[in-house]
Amino acid sequence: MKRIILFIATNLAVMLVLSLVLSLLGVGRPGTGAAAGLNIGSLMVFSLVVGFTGAIFSLLISKPMAKWSTGARVIEAPSSSTELWLVNTVKTLSERAGIAMPEVAIYQGEANAFATGAFKNSALVAVSTGLLESMNRDEVEAVLGHEIAHVANGDMVTMTLIQGVVNTFVVFLARVVGFFVDKVLLKNNDERRGPGIGYTVTVFVCELLFGLVASLIVAWFSRQREFRADAGSAKLLGSSVPMQHALARLGGMAPGELPQSIAAAGITNTGGWSELFSTHPPLEQRIAALRGVQL
Repeated sequence: MKRIILFIATNLAVMLVLSLVLSLLGVGRPGTGAAAGLNIGSLMVFSLVVGFTGAIFSLLISKPMAKWSTGARVIEAPSSSTELWLVNTVKTLSERAGIAMPEVAIYQGEANAFATGAFKNSALVAVSTGLLESMNRDEVEAVLGHEIAHVANGDMVTMTLIQGVVNTFVVFLARVVGFFVDKVLLKNNDERRGPGIGYTVTVFVCELLFGLVASLIVAWFSRQREFRADAGSAKLLGSSVPMQHALARLGGMAPGELPQSIAAAGITNTGGWSELFSTHPPLEQRIAALRGVQL
């Protein structure tokens, strides 16, 4: 639950900070005087800048941030039979998926794995020592297939675009509501002033509330991509059984903690009562969906 709260809080914080900075510069606020009103065109540009800046910046730094935050060590020259098998397996799966070979890394931690990167042909696939120690090679290969499917599907870019779109609507709608409350409900008709306190407070509250709704939407899309990546692993391996076994094994262990910035990219994440905000479906649902995959 902590990671989910941090995930939501980070997105809200980015929007609020950018919104505040641009508002102080006079961008995106209603005009003053008799002509006071909303310029929809400039407001939309403002909303797009605020909505997409944080999401795109996070995508562009996702790979170095993932390495730094997990302490992942990229395998430049395999130093053991396990590392050699890992690199060769990723290479084979990448060729099957039609993408360039990603960087392969190992990090210390409980069972988990992730893929990240801004571009499909320069991604990073990392697995934890806990996953390598707790699974057999068929199961590890299935997990790697899942991560390669994420890369091949362009999921990192897709989720960035979705996050940017919902952020844009949050910023835009919050200001429309703020203008309505300030001008209509609070009857701020003084031509000598710009937006009143009603506008400022309403925008702040609406960005928080709409941001929570946006997080629900993003989390739903994230859960759908997990189903697709599971199916992608099954198709790359020619069977859904290894992925079913890998997920079942994960169900018997506590999910490996990942830094908040890449928690959504892991092979598994938390659920429970916060399922609506979870980036991953319950493991039981994922296994059931795999049973119906057509190869």
